[in-house]
This record gives sequence, structure tokens and C-alpha cells, in this order.
Amino acid sequence: MPQRKIIHIDCDCFYAAIEMRDDPSLAGKPLAVGGSPDKRGVVATCNYDARAYGVRSAMPMRTAIKLCPDLTIVRPRMDIYKGVSRQIHQIFRDYTEIIEPLSLDEAFLDVSDTPHFNGSATRIAQEIRRRVSAELHITVSAGVAPNKFIAKIASDWRKPDGLFVVTPDQVDEFVAALPVSKLHGVGKVTAEKMTRLGVRTCADLRDWNKLALAREFGSFGERLYNLARGQDERPVQVDNRRQSISVENTYDQDLPDLDACLAQLPALLDELRGRMARLDSSYKPDKPFVKLKFHDFTQTTLEQAGARRDLESYRQLLATAFARGDKPVRLIGVGVRLQDLRGAAEQLNLF
Repeated sequence: MPQRKIIHIDCDCFYAAIEMRDDPSLAGKPLAVGGSPDKRGVVATCNYDARAYGVRSAMPMRTAIKLCPDLTIVRPRMDIYKGVSRQIHQIFRDYTEIIEPLSLDEAFLDVSDTPHFNGSATRIAQEIRRRVSAELHITVSAGVAPNKFIAKIASDWRKPDGLFVVTPDQVDEFVAALPVSKLHGVGKVTAEKMTRLGVRTCADLRDWNKLALAREFGSFGERLYNLARGQDERPVQVDNRRQSISVENTYDQDLPDLDACLAQLPALLDELRGRMARLDSSYKPDKPFVKLKFHDFTQTTLEQAGARRDLESYRQLLATAFARGDKPVRLIGVGVRLQDLRGAAEQLNLF
């Protein structure tokens, strides 16, 4: 298989960067974009001045204010952010059509077969970074590597406003020194288990054979075996079709019991139906699901194949999900998994 050339682009504190660009008086001050602290909002993103105080994305805004009393809070302007994201993708498309968006501010690009800059992925990444800065007045960081796994890690290496390249002959040495906590899919619990087993770096992980890893980590074991050797064959997926549609709400006061949660369902389902009405006909609604986040930030999601998408079915799902925690609830989400009819039609056409 010919060697892939993958670029991972990640905007630096995207929402906050746009707010500082549009209001220069915010620059140089600790800034968070998100909900109100007295309404139990969370930090969507924050600038590097705020991060110096320990403020982080997904942190309750109340906690952020305690860490940084001078924090400036700005409400998100999603329409503006989506517009800037579209402009960034327009720049990407000048170099390749093989683009996999991960979110508004992050994407993989496959530039293996592009004629630009004599096929130099590094030069393309440099030019994309230059143009985003010059045309949109925000900064992006980029990682260049032979696969998605390493490119994503590389883009974080010199943040903010950085570029890091891992060439094919550097992969082995680069990956060997990586802490296992950097591996995609290794969360806090798995990382702690690995530490107990004496596995701290990918070099340590290479001492384990596939069978031993499968015994300790189940089906994830084989993926760990490959990642520890810098191997990742996942292609850049061009058409990242949505797999679900949902609405959720964080409540100002914890909902103390199941009845209080059930009382919120009709309004949430009304909003969900409104969103589903705007879906195009290439999607077919499938399994309903509910998501609960309890007062202690633990959460659970429950879905059911074959269930109807009426109020009573969601009531039953919510009651079962609530019983898993049986404690006050701060967030309820309701949603539907989606079938991609277009993908199914394309498969039929193949036959």
C-alpha cells in the first residue's frame, strides 16, 4: 500500500479565538465561552490566559470563576462559529477533497495524491496555516504524519499556532516514547490499570503480545498492539454522515426524583420533533435513546431497538436509566439513532 500523507488541523481555542478577533478588547484577558455560572453553565472553550489559571473545557462555569475570579464570560455564537468553520473548509478544499471533519474546529485531510507543492504535506500544512491566519485572523495547529493516529497527536505537540511533522522513518522512535495516556481510546481508568501493570509508554506496551493484551483489555487489546507500533490503517472518511439527532437541557436546580425528570419529557420531545422535521429524507429515524447526567457528574445513556418514539416509550427508557443512578439529575437528553438511507442505497447499487 502506498504511503499515506495525513494532516490533522486543530483550531486553537476556536470559539474564544473568534471572540477575541471580533472584540480586540478581550485579548490578553482570561476569557471563557459558555453558559452562565448562576445557571449551571459549563465552559465550551477558553483562551490560554484562562488556562493558565486551570480553567478547562467542559468544566462547570462556577468552578472556573473560583479558579479565576477575573474571568470574562461570553455567550456562544454558534452561527458565527459555523460560518468560520465553513470558510476554513473552503481553504482545505483548495488542496484536497478528502476531508473528514471531527467537529467545527478540527479535521483530518488526506493529501497523499495532491499535486500541490510537489506533493509535500508539510508545505500544504504550512500554507493552510498561513492562509487561515491571513484571511480569517485566527490560528490553527497542524500535525503531519503517515496516519490519523500520529497526525492527531502531532497537531497537539506545538500548540498553540504550531506545526509538527512525523516522517515515516521517525514513526517508530516517536511512538515508542509516547505515554500510553496519549493513545486514542485510553481513558483515565485504562491508563491507571496500565500503570499498575508497569506500562507507562508505548515501548512498555510493545513487550506484550496480542494474546496477553486481549486477555487484559478485551477487544481493545489488538488496537493497543497496533497503536504501540504506530500502525493505524483507518482511512480519512469523507462523508461523515450524522448517526443520531438529540436535544438536551441542563437544569438550574437538580431534579430531585424520577417524577421531576418525567415532567420535563414533553418539552424535550417537542424540541426533538422540531429538529427531526428539518432532517433531509436520506435519514430514517431508528432507536430512541435517553441520556442522564446526575448531580455528581456521572452519566448514563440507554437506547432500545424496536421501541417506538412516543412519550410512553421515552418515559420507560428514562425510568430505567434513572434507576441506574437513583440520585438527583442535572441534565436530561433525548434523541434518536439514525439510519443513513443514502448509504444503504449506494450499497444496493453496488449489487
